[in-house]
Amino acid sequence: MITNLQTPIDYLKGVGPNRADLLRKELGIHTYQDLLNLFPNRYLDRTRYYKINELQRNSSEVQIIGKITSVKEVAQKRGKRLVAKFQDDTGSMELVWFRSQKWIRDNLKPNRPYVIFGKINWFNGAFSMPHPEMELLEEHKKSLRSAMQPIYPSTEKLNNKGITNRVINTIMQQLFIESKGRFIETLSKPLLSELKLPSKSEALLNIHFPKNQDLLARAQYRLKFEELFYIQLQLILKNLIHKSKIKGFPFNSVGTYFNTFFKTHLPFELTNAQKRVLKEIRADLGSNAQMNRLLQGDVGSGKTIVAFMSMLMALDNGFQACLMAPTEILSVQHYNGLSELCKNLNISIKILTGSSNTSERKEIHESLENGSLQILIGTHALLEDKVKFKNLGLAIIDEQHRFGVEQRSKLWKKNTTPPHILVMTATPIPRTLAMSVYGDLDISIIDELPPGRQAIKTVHRYDKNRLKVFGFIRDEIDKGRQVYIVYPLIQESEKMDYKDLMDGYESIARDFPAPKYQISIVHGKMKPADKDYEMQRFVNGETQIMVATTVIEVGVNVPNASVMVIESAERFGLSQLHQLRGRVGRGAEQSYCILMTGHKLSNDSKIRLETMTKTSDGFEIAEVDLRLRGPGDIMGTQQSGVLNLRIANIVKDKDILQAARYHAKKILNADPTLTHENNQPILYTYKQMSKYKNIWNYIS
Repeated sequence: MITNLQTPIDYLKGVGPNRADLLRKELGIHTYQDLLNLFPNRYLDRTRYYKINELQRNSSEVQIIGKITSVKEVAQKRGKRLVAKFQDDTGSMELVWFRSQKWIRDNLKPNRPYVIFGKINWFNGAFSMPHPEMELLEEHKKSLRSAMQPIYPSTEKLNNKGITNRVINTIMQQLFIESKGRFIETLSKPLLSELKLPSKSEALLNIHFPKNQDLLARAQYRLKFEELFYIQLQLILKNLIHKSKIKGFPFNSVGTYFNTFFKTHLPFELTNAQKRVLKEIRADLGSNAQMNRLLQGDVGSGKTIVAFMSMLMALDNGFQACLMAPTEILSVQHYNGLSELCKNLNISIKILTGSSNTSERKEIHESLENGSLQILIGTHALLEDKVKFKNLGLAIIDEQHRFGVEQRSKLWKKNTTPPHILVMTATPIPRTLAMSVYGDLDISIIDELPPGRQAIKTVHRYDKNRLKVFGFIRDEIDKGRQVYIVYPLIQESEKMDYKDLMDGYESIARDFPAPKYQISIVHGKMKPADKDYEMQRFVNGETQIMVATTVIEVGVNVPNASVMVIESAERFGLSQLHQLRGRVGRGAEQSYCILMTGHKLSNDSKIRLETMTKTSDGFEIAEVDLRLRGPGDIMGTQQSGVLNLRIANIVKDKDILQAARYHAKKILNADPTLTHENNQPILYTYKQMSKYKNIWNYIS
């Protein structure tokens, strides 16, 4: 009989209601299963017993076998300390206690062999060990506690209430005694033998009570693999169910719009990556299932033209298309770019944003419902209930991480049959993260830049080089180029940011005096109309320098701007630095990004700046960012819950993640419903997870 792991933790011998309450509040342990999944975060290697004459003065933790030969109390400035002489066959040392002396003195057993464990101090020419852990040798030999001692996650409150690491260790032993160390297998036999994995019971025993490093490593691999395997299984299943249940409009033909544009009006030759991605989208759109695809591509890699050509496929099949962007500036930019392309093809296209007036809105609503409006571009305004399409066939969402899941699903509901969805992002998502967070979407990547684009030269300069930098800016302006100078924005200290920006603006105005130089300034405190006016002046070339906070991070396209100066660059995250750099390098001229910093730099700041000067590959940058910041920060709070992993780490365990995804795919391809006899353990575990969300709360 295998113990029911859903049993409340209160019932485990040695826990009781008070301890149970603390374990629930502090560590989220409600059941036996939760306790079993409390994995140690490090281990003390107790495989070795030292002799007293081998001790070094390095304050490490050691264990020694010996006997107590005498005990005395020693007066000190405040109170007393208890000192015992401890010796083995090579020498002697002192054991010292500063508190609980009476209880300790009453319980010490002189002249019997003890195993002591603790930190070594060297004082007045002799070794001592304060407050050692002690166990009689005969007890030590009997206990289940392993040679590698686990150290469990804990909190200050637990320690203060006497629930120490030792107590957790003891109740963990109790759980293994009650369950006889037998646990239900969660992976299939073929998978276990193909990957040479230990059984679930072996892995759990060796994660909590490892006898040596090798057994521990095998147990960790097995449990990390299992955790990532079930996340992948769930995401891939979601995708398969989505494809089988949610029918999409089949776009059967590629017709006049697409072909005319491709043959006659395409402004440049498509890259191989763009062609590959278009093929993937084309296959989805013709497949009878709803497309649910994520399109990743670095700044300037040509995602918009791919999006437009996908829209043409919708139009060729008699459907409407829409594109939703997170900000008005970005929507307007998309609208201007796409209107230009629509002109030659006689396609009706409109834009809807928060600032569209009533008569424009009325006209848009009518033409959408009667089908005469073919493409609609806009912001969140597209989600309003009044916006009804006659037959929306394709919805494109730009910079998807800025929209919540609810907002996306509102777009779906615009039709009885949901439209095909293409999600675009210029924020490269590391492969490992994409597999874990967007694993239910099909992913396309545009991984090459259009020909003729020159790499942006990126340099790091200290504040003391400012005059040289200003000289360089003057030379570029003399050549007819424009310059961005960006200041950091840190919400907590808006006043300080504003001051930084204004101080910067004043010093730039002194070095670049009017009327020879004109400067635009843009920041978050301005009214939208003023902001747009200033931006427009820069776009039209009426000003040569744009001084701004990070409001220009997404979406301003000025091909003539060739220099990006980022002030206090050490205060920016990597992805933000990369996005800002992408504002230049949009024309045929050589562009530059100058990272200005003070002299005092943290280690992380140095890594960020070195990464920026070394590479312009967004995916490489995203991988470094993931290492520095961790998955939760990169995804933001919305999605970080997906990755509350118990034991795996998607940065360090990249290889295990790839193996887990490969095997999950392989199993589901062969047996999509998991009904094959071999897969019974997997199906059972998957169902249990869906039933008890709290156990495997890392399943999104």
